[in-house]
Amino acid sequence: MGSPSSYFPSIEAKYGQPVEHWLKLLKSMKGMKHMDMVAALKTDHGMGHGHANALVAHFKAEGSKA
Repeated sequence: MGSPSSYFPSIEAKYGQPVEHWLKLLKSMKGMKHMDMVAALKTDHGMGHGHANALVAHFKAEGSKA
């Protein structure tokens, strides 16, 4: 399995938004558990599990560096 960012080109192509859009959205969910954030992307934005999980994993990993 590749890194979460390896999914970014297909996420942008499929959902029509740049990755920055999704990361900004996840920032508004800060404090939520990983799987709750994944569920929100899936439920509210129609995202597939793999794509949602990749975005959240990347967001959480980057957040720990800030």
